[in-house]
Amino acid sequence: VQLQASGGGLVQAGGSLRLSCAASGRIFSTSVMGWFRQAPGKEREFVAAVRNRWVTGPSADSVKGRFTISRDNAKDTIYLQMNSLKPEDTAIYYCVAREGTYLHRSAESYPTWGHGTLVTVSS
Repeated sequence: VQLQASGGGLVQAGGSLRLSCAASGRIFSTSVMGWFRQAPGKEREFVAAVRNRWVTGPSADSVKGRFTISRDNAKDTIYLQMNSLKPEDTAIYYCVAREGTYLHRSAESYPTWGHGTLVTVSS
């Protein structure tokens, strides 16, 4: 499985961006896909995960109410709608995937990672 993330860029604080992650190769509709992010000088942080089109897990406290994860199984693509962006959301955002149904929140639980897309939020 390969993951290709896109949609990052430069945005002003308070703005919005939508990230996309397309999966290619053998991926099952019951697999878990999600997003992590890593800011400069910080560890990777869980953002959100989704099991299928309807089942999402709790997102990180830092993004609750502002970020929404969704999934299109027909396209093997997930999205991260990011609203009310803050400078502290600046990071490289990584798309991840794993088989199974449990919505893990640890980076070590995801064997498949995309290359990441940079999001920069200016104040």
